Amino acid sequence: MHILIIEDDLRVAELIQRGLQEQGFELALAYDGLSGKKLALQNDYDLIITDIILPKIDGLDVCKEIRQSKPDTPIIMLTALGTTDDKIEGFDAGADDYLVKPFEMRELLARIRALLKRHSKTSANTTGNILKYDDLEMNLHTKIVKRSGLEISLTPKEFNLLMYMMQNPERVLSRVEIAEKVWDTHFDTGTNFIDVYINYLRKKIEKNFEKKLIHTKSGMGFILKTE
Repeated sequence: MHILIIEDDLRVAELIQRGLQEQGFELALAYDGLSGKKLALQNDYDLIITDIILPKIDGLDVCKEIRQSKPDTPIIMLTALGTTDDKIEGFDAGADDYLVKPFEMRELLARIRALLKRHSKTSANTTGNILKYDDLEMNLHTKIVKRSGLEISLTPKEFNLLMYMMQNPERVLSRVEIAEKVWDTHFDTGTNFIDVYINYLRKKIEKNFEKKLIHTKSGMGFILKTE
């Protein structure tokens, strides 16, 4: 497995490099956003780890650039910015996971393995795979979502959240379950950011449609069902 690390703090970069090499990963290093972006676009990596505060180009812009050309490459943001708003901004930029510094190497390794495992399963099962619920349709291969034939543009995280709901229709999904299954982790700062993403989805898949599909169960979570 080949991983790209984009980190301007030499001490942190060397710590990650040493820890991952001990686990058998091959590493490439970039110490600023511009170099990291060039490496990411010129080469194929199994996973990318990037800081947000970087010289030349920040990690959010790097992530957005990578997402445009390589939408399926797993990306972990590893940064000192740890508020809920920071995490939402990171996920909106296209990150698959978000880990706040200071961190433990074993947690980073666990998140890397979880992302690689999920990416491997998705790659193996998406050929021609289409999810449907009511008038909502999701093509897991082309990443196209349509409702009543109208295409809906989603961010990677919105897509993954909707995919999990469509894979589990008419079942109440708690915030903790969504955090574990869609984000592959527990969040120490709570799960209120999930409500933000649910609202994003509602605005996109229910706008201009009379029938609502995503419902809130007070004190329990959310459910995908027809009214």
